[in-house]
Amino acid sequence: MQSQLDKTAADRAGLYDEDFFEWTRVNGELLRAGRFDQADIEHIAEEIEDMGKRDLKELNSRVRVLLSHLLKWQLQPEKKSRSWERTIASQRTELGQLLEDSPSLRVKIQPNLRRNYQKSVHLAVIETGLPKSHFPAEYPFTVEQILDPEFLP
Repeated sequence: MQSQLDKTAADRAGLYDEDFFEWTRVNGELLRAGRFDQADIEHIAEEIEDMGKRDLKELNSRVRVLLSHLLKWQLQPEKKSRSWERTIASQRTELGQLLEDSPSLRVKIQPNLRRNYQKSVHLAVIETGLPKSHFPAEYPFTVEQILDPEFLP
């Protein structure tokens, strides 16, 4: 049986859609061997861009979960729990690791904060049963507070 590496680029053209895992293995080998003209550069570039998008999506998701728990902590002091505190700490730890691995993501927090805050209020309304009007109209925390491991409202 002929190895994927031995096939021509035209013969490997459908590999991206047919067997993604094999496509990654083959293209990794081609790149390491310096056979750039045989690598699927267009799809490789697309996958690299998608990796950045996934990191941004993870950043926003973690910020939303963290904000919703900070809001619950602030607005329902009688229901504070170790579970909420653990979630807050866990999200901050994961955010910290993500920002350590990709420091340029830090500048994406502020521009997305309004949208993430609105979504976190939606989550907090569902989880608390409080009306939306009970929550601040604008986000009440700074980026520094959100990321600060010692800050609890």
